[in-house]
Amino acid sequence: MAARAWVGRIVAVCVIAALLGAGAYWWTRPASQPAAAAAPPPPEVGIVTLTAADVPLPLQFAGRVAGFRVVEIRSQVSGILLKREFSEGAIVNLGDVLFRIDPRSYEASLARAQAQAAQARATLTQTEENYKRVEGLVAQKVSAQKSLEDAIAARDQARATIQSTQADVDTAKLNLEYTVIKAPVTGPTSIVSPPEGTLVQAQQTLLTTITQLDPAYVNFTFTDSELRALQEINKSRDTLFNADDVKVELQFGDGTVYPQLGIVDTRSRTIDPKTGTILIRAVFPNHEGGLLPGQFVRVNMTGITMPDAIVVPKAAISQGPLGAFVYLVEADNVARARQVRLARELDDGWIVRKGLQSGDRIVVDGVIRVRPGNVVRPVPITPQAPTTPPAVGAKP
Repeated sequence: MAARAWVGRIVAVCVIAALLGAGAYWWTRPASQPAAAAAPPPPEVGIVTLTAADVPLPLQFAGRVAGFRVVEIRSQVSGILLKREFSEGAIVNLGDVLFRIDPRSYEASLARAQAQAAQARATLTQTEENYKRVEGLVAQKVSAQKSLEDAIAARDQARATIQSTQADVDTAKLNLEYTVIKAPVTGPTSIVSPPEGTLVQAQQTLLTTITQLDPAYVNFTFTDSELRALQEINKSRDTLFNADDVKVELQFGDGTVYPQLGIVDTRSRTIDPKTGTILIRAVFPNHEGGLLPGQFVRVNMTGITMPDAIVVPKAAISQGPLGAFVYLVEADNVARARQVRLARELDDGWIVRKGLQSGDRIVVDGVIRVRPGNVVRPVPITPQAPTTPPAVGAKP
């Protein structure tokens, strides 16, 4: 029994020793090195290659329609207004009778002038006969030379009187014609005019106004900076708003477009000190009278282009602390940030004034996956053709 107990103790001690040795080995063994992680592949990004091209620059402004000509109708003679021959506010044509003034006093003046002219003609006949008679007597040396001189003077005076009286007749005829007032242009009249029976004062009483609508003017304004920018863009042209290239389109408040195009007629050579703007005037055909003076319209100007412009898609442009930038993919496929200066927004991109050139490759898809200075896997993307519909408030 004692021997068995002793053997059991020895076995227990051996087991404990083995366990302690295994634990010591586990705690003291060297740590195994983890397997190295595989490097991720470069991110795939879509790129476009920039190309310089002539890009149309649509311009849009607020404009106001003005009459081609506004004519004030005033009488050239005084008198009682007998009749108005048109309805107030109606459209009258060139040569239509508008007003009639009492002609009786002017008819009497014409008759008097004609009578004086007849009297002058009779006097001239008498003086010419007297001159012939005296001339014959002087030739026969029966009459003195002074009698001939008096006859010549009387004849010349009678001739001058004929001219004076004829001028009076012509004036009286004109005054009589002025009693019938006709329309000098075609257009709508004002809705206010003096009532019949009014005493009209020559050159003072305003009878009505006629606004010539065809053609029609549309006035709009440029700022000084806008005009200088356009001059810089089109510095190769002799005329900034060449009628052969630059066309003007009108858009009404409801979005409809006026069916006929206009051209830039002229522009002011001075700046309005109150608004700091330069007045531009366009002219439009208005045969149907669709444009009314005082009407507000939207002016769309086309035909101005920026030569050799670089257009960058909007998706490629990011904003940073220093302003707008794009990711430029270099020849080794490393993406680097490039600061750019934007010139003008188009419908599907921006015109870049500084920072890029033709042939540069920029990231337009997957910008969020790009880290500056890292390698990327560029995939070419075919860019859409640039479209340039006018944008409200767009500035050159």
